[in-house]
Amino acid sequence: MTLMPILQIHTEDAADYAIVCGDPKRAELISRKLEHVRELAFSREYRTFAGEIQGVRVLVTSHGVGSAGAAVCFEELIRAGVKTLIRVGTAGSYSADHPAGSLIVSSAAVRAEGLTRQLVPDGYPAVGDSDVVNALYAAALETEGDGVVKKGMTVSLDVFFSGVVDVPHRQYKQAGVLAVEMEIAALYVVASLRGARAGAIVALDGYADSDLAAEYDPHTDVVAKAVEREINAALGAVVKLAASAQAR
Repeated sequence: MTLMPILQIHTEDAADYAIVCGDPKRAELISRKLEHVRELAFSREYRTFAGEIQGVRVLVTSHGVGSAGAAVCFEELIRAGVKTLIRVGTAGSYSADHPAGSLIVSSAAVRAEGLTRQLVPDGYPAVGDSDVVNALYAAALETEGDGVVKKGMTVSLDVFFSGVVDVPHRQYKQAGVLAVEMEIAALYVVASLRGARAGAIVALDGYADSDLAAEYDPHTDVVAKAVEREINAALGAVVKLAASAQAR
């Protein structure tokens, strides 16, 4: 039995599947949908629960905001024994066709943050595992609720509030990127490096495109319903993946 020094969880508590999210409160919200739940640790921004969904053991861990701290979470979960990680998060939209309340399953992420540049060369891609991404997309389409569900590229940035350097949002939009967030690139690169697989789904909570931007308010009923829907999709994907593994 080995203790993970940052997450403060033991290897004996690990599961094959983990759902990760930024907010410790969201981790608790996800855990309420599990059976036989117990809280394993709450260390810094990292809050971890263990439970089951339809007999499949799963961890739920919060990773905070930004790639650097999130990568610590991903690394230690994998070291503890997790084989599949699914991020449930929020993001800003680049298109009026994808308003707040929409869901985006990230097939790949543009590496516009700094963390992964210290792990891999510039040309290394941040790509989700195809089985995990497809299971997430299928599960999202099956969930009840309104709003667009799309699968495509996202971009990961370090910056949230703008400074004097312009972020090239328009270029990302023109290149076909659907949404912007802060951690998926780190998740995909760390998983690839460490022999795990990963996927991500985000609920859109506003616009990153300056032509569409309005006052930012992620605390609306529309966003809350989308977050609920993406949580159900992530849990559904875990069940699908576990069933597929058993069938092989």
